[in-house]
Amino acid sequence: MASKATLLLAFTLLFATCIARHQQRQQQQNQCQLQNIEALEPIEVIQAEAGVTEIWDAYDQQFQCAGVDFIRHRIQPGGLLLPSYVNTPILAFVERGRGIQGVILPGCPETYEYSQEQQFSGEGGRRGREGNQDRHQKVENLKEGDVVAIPTGTAHWLHNDGNTELVVVVFLDTQNHENQLDENQRRFFLAGNPQAQAQSQQQQQRQPRQQSPQRQRQRQRQRQGQNAGNIFNGFTPELIAQSFNVDQETAQKLQGQNDQRGHIVNVGQDLQIVRPPQEQQQGRRSPRQQQEGRRSPRQQQQEQQQGRRGGWSNGVEETICSMKFKVNIDNPSQADFVNPQAGSIANLNSFKFPILEHLQLSVERGELRPNAIQSPHWTINAHNLLYVTEGALRVQIVDNQGNSVFDNELREGQVVVIPQNFAVIKRANEQGSRWVSFKTNDNAIIANLAGRVSAISSMSVDVVANAYQLSREDAQQLKFSQRETVLFAPSFSRGQGIRASA
Repeated sequence: MASKATLLLAFTLLFATCIARHQQRQQQQNQCQLQNIEALEPIEVIQAEAGVTEIWDAYDQQFQCAGVDFIRHRIQPGGLLLPSYVNTPILAFVERGRGIQGVILPGCPETYEYSQEQQFSGEGGRRGREGNQDRHQKVENLKEGDVVAIPTGTAHWLHNDGNTELVVVVFLDTQNHENQLDENQRRFFLAGNPQAQAQSQQQQQRQPRQQSPQRQRQRQRQRQGQNAGNIFNGFTPELIAQSFNVDQETAQKLQGQNDQRGHIVNVGQDLQIVRPPQEQQQGRRSPRQQQEGRRSPRQQQQEQQQGRRGGWSNGVEETICSMKFKVNIDNPSQADFVNPQAGSIANLNSFKFPILEHLQLSVERGELRPNAIQSPHWTINAHNLLYVTEGALRVQIVDNQGNSVFDNELREGQVVVIPQNFAVIKRANEQGSRWVSFKTNDNAIIANLAGRVSAISSMSVDVVANAYQLSREDAQQLKFSQRETVLFAPSFSRGQGIRASA
């Protein structure tokens, strides 16, 4: 009898879980019934001693549809973004400046360390105690164009060691399968007292419309996720002192209750960190990379696909502790499509950056020359968050009913979400434009509508003629007149067909 009751209880719990997941999935799908999409800017700013964090509205319908969040850190020279971790995977893009980042991987050794002589001289002649020289996990030198991948729940910190402002945009996938809390981004700080200077300043000029009571409650929950004390604040000083084998005063400092600096603190330029030289970390190629360079891209792709069959692993080639967390997407060698008269596009997926297979995310970096066009297309298997880093783009987005849901200029610093399968076309303004796109699939695939390799050019002439009520001559012209592939130079993008210009 007891076994039957246990079985019934297990079945009930399983049924309830399935229903809950179905309702959550249905709710997400309903969020994608978008009638109108707007260009988005930050709506709140969290101030700190050495910088600010700008926050987009996570409860905007666009972000709810894609299940993502977006923030931007502006760190002043000498600023340190305090160590923290988040309940979602992170993709960060360095828009401007340079810095140092540490990603703390549980269980991995501290392989960066001073020798005793370095430790003594590095402290201005003060001798440290033998056996206590500093050591830590490896750090990365960051520069403009770097993409950094951080797994869910992994602690990280960021320091601006340059002479100019460090600007980093951060994409968070709140509906990733590894986030088992809720659909809100929650940041857990390991140090400081972030709520001390977290003065959320709602920018009314950027959001003139009136918020409903429900939206106000949602915004309050988002603020609570951003502005909080560090995790030691919830423990008692006695247990902290026993855990670290330190005195009560030190334990109370870990709690940070009297720290008024906020989440970005000023530490100056003399932060003592063991780090590789810039040219060593960025310029040298490992023997494995040199060997990969001698193999064709097709061979590399086949090998990685074979590795995928066994799950997220590539054998002994790369362990979690030695895994690469950073790639510079602005490196010309990353470009997948190049047209000197139109621009270039680089895609960073799990074939190029293996950790993205675990995060289930990818990145696109695009540049268009003045008045150039990217072929109209749709993304087959991912939502797409588009962020303009330079210039401006004329963007048009069309839904499944053929309705235009966005037809406007996207300026520098603005964001728009392009839902999965929605068709989109981009054209640069007179100054040209650059952008970065974050996608919710580690191997996002686009299907072009125009160009040499596109849906239209891949159909037979008769299918094109009958589908669009054209003569065979006009169908052939439609199919074959555009010989460029993805990026169209201005001479091909002024709306003048061959017949009109003849």
